[in-house]
Amino acid sequence: MPTDFRGKRVTVMGLGTFGGGIGAVRFLASQGALVTVTDLKPASELSTALAQIADCPNVSRHLGEHRDADFRDTDFVVASPAVAKESKYLQLARDAGVPVTSEMNLFWERNRGRTICVSGSNGKSTTAAMIHAMLSAGTNKVWLGGNIGKSLLPVADDIQPADWVILELSSFQLDDLAELKPNPCVAVVTNFTPNHLDRHGTVEAYRAAKQNILRWQTEDRFAVLNQSDPDVLTWRTSARKLWFGREDEGRQGMFAVGFDTYKRRALFRFGPREQVLPLGRWLSLPGVHNFQNALAATCTALLLETTPTQIEASLTRFEGLPHRLQLVAEMAERRFYNDSKATTPESTLLALDAFRSPVVLLAGGYDKGLDLTELTRGIVARRVKAVSLLGQTSEKLNVLLKASDPEGRVAAKVHVTLEAAFQWAAAQSAPGDIVLLSPGCASYDWFPNYEARGEEFTRLARAWS
Repeated sequence: MPTDFRGKRVTVMGLGTFGGGIGAVRFLASQGALVTVTDLKPASELSTALAQIADCPNVSRHLGEHRDADFRDTDFVVASPAVAKESKYLQLARDAGVPVTSEMNLFWERNRGRTICVSGSNGKSTTAAMIHAMLSAGTNKVWLGGNIGKSLLPVADDIQPADWVILELSSFQLDDLAELKPNPCVAVVTNFTPNHLDRHGTVEAYRAAKQNILRWQTEDRFAVLNQSDPDVLTWRTSARKLWFGREDEGRQGMFAVGFDTYKRRALFRFGPREQVLPLGRWLSLPGVHNFQNALAATCTALLLETTPTQIEASLTRFEGLPHRLQLVAEMAERRFYNDSKATTPESTLLALDAFRSPVVLLAGGYDKGLDLTELTRGIVARRVKAVSLLGQTSEKLNVLLKASDPEGRVAAKVHVTLEAAFQWAAAQSAPGDIVLLSPGCASYDWFPNYEARGEEFTRLARAWS
């Protein structure tokens, strides 16, 4: 049975700005808990989040620090998934016998709807949003939440057993969920590449966290997996597998057919059923990676009996998500794209592959401990016109670029602010070019999150002339 929080003291560790902490506070306050919010950031950096909990009763705020007593003298701790398990404050709670949980775990315990869980190293937000758009064209109520930035915990009581609940899940959230042995109705895995090694420590630990989306599935469930990813191809589940990918190899699932990527059709095979859809014509987003996201989403939607007419209407209207290869300005015969959500080398290379015009790239940021060699090799191989280098990884990227491009064909320069980087990048561009923010790294060195980084790029692009 879910915990009754009435009158209980609960510490929420990490209010943040991304939805989970806010959702936890609003839910706990509505349940009659006595909530203490603690965050290392000062109130000045949390103003937007604080405004969203301003009307919540019985909420204390300890900001700019963590206090030992908030973890020892409490009944529960709800920790942000961004907080490392080795945190000394979480250890204080465990030593004092205080249960530690997360916003997603609280939701999972209370959710009565049918779950579709989406994870992967890249593309999971767009895929989850596409599935939501497609299923919303049907008759069932559909909810979207999780790592995409919206907590469903405050509305858990409104979700009915016939509703579909689509959750984008990060490796951190899946790590937390392991104790509940999640068994989603449908699990979707977009791909797998090394990420968050600063937190997980090893690729093996990161992979194990991701595989929690499949680990406890039963035979009556479904898994939609990327057959074009050699790592995901080996992942095990007891669920019935459907695949998606660039080639039809005869498996059950959804596969590209035809040679022109941008007009490509897709074949859906499920049991004896085979159906071909003009998916490439319906999809408005650029890039092969978005076509693959659409394959995964459409496979899931067709599996759940969404009609082709509903899928066509959803995809033709789907404009993508902010900060994900988002066209934010067109001027002086140049196009400016905000892809700030590209926080891995692989996502940046996929963004570069989406364009046929010359690209001036802004790349770099917080150092997560990833090997950036393939990123610089890919930049050179794709004949990027120039690279404006950002953040902690800028010097490392500069050295690697010189090693990958000893002839200096790709102009590159290190900058100390995004504004300076943008102005230099724009100056390197010519009519017909793309100016692309696709960092390949996280944002935490210069910005609180990728949204703030993308918003600043957007502001600069729209102000440029």
